[in-house]
Amino acid sequence: MGILPTIKVAKRDPVVRFLVTAALLYLGWYLFYELVVHPWGRIDHAVIDGLIWTSGTILSALGYALIPEPANAEMIRTIGVEGGSLLWIGDPCNGVSLFAVFLIFLIAYPGPLRHKLWYAPLGLTLIFLVNALRIVALCIIVSIDYELLNFNHDYTFYVVVYGVVLLLWVIWVRRYARIEPAHP
Repeated sequence: MGILPTIKVAKRDPVVRFLVTAALLYLGWYLFYELVVHPWGRIDHAVIDGLIWTSGTILSALGYALIPEPANAEMIRTIGVEGGSLLWIGDPCNGVSLFAVFLIFLIAYPGPLRHKLWYAPLGLTLIFLVNALRIVALCIIVSIDYELLNFNHDYTFYVVVYGVVLLLWVIWVRRYARIEPAHP
């Protein structure tokens, strides 16, 4: 099967079209992130700063006293509550890649642009807030028992955060997307 028949199949079959579009968008995002965004660092740092501020605000509202930031805090990117340890928020944990995967799915999957224009920022905001709540919970967990950190970071909250993204996709597919049947 040559390239032209493959392109024809991709144009006719919505599943193939989705998979090819999503794969190309992901490849483009990966290269752009690794070669431009991550080395530049400003987007990762801005998201982490937002997570620290949001998580700190929630923790303070819940009555927790925050551990004061070290003198060079703009480079350290930590948060913690009194009685616990500081948590370092690294680039892989800031959610930027998850934002991209969510958007790639939304762009590649069929649906009206007018819905995508409001659903995308809503989904990104929800993912950001869930990530901030994850950090809040991890700060509280560390103040109770540091030994619980790794399990909850590596398993519990992966399921929660990725579960929210999956739920957003399911809502999109069932409520807002439209798929036209493939033509023979």
